[in-house]
Amino acid sequence: MSHPEQTLQRIIELEVEHRDLDVVIETLIKDPSHDELQLRRLKKRKLQLKDHITLLRMQLTPDVPA
Repeated sequence: MSHPEQTLQRIIELEVEHRDLDVVIETLIKDPSHDELQLRRLKKRKLQLKDHITLLRMQLTPDVPA
């Protein structure tokens, strides 16, 4: 598997985890007795995933000279 293919595969894995976290966060929010600390940690992880996905996508996009 080439580097771009590996990067694309990793992006897909991270996007799946990101969507899964969405579901977990929404479920927690609906629970009136949810753990606020856990919710904050999940949201932080979701943001980290988004940032990592963005960085990987940037690696796949070639620089365009100005």
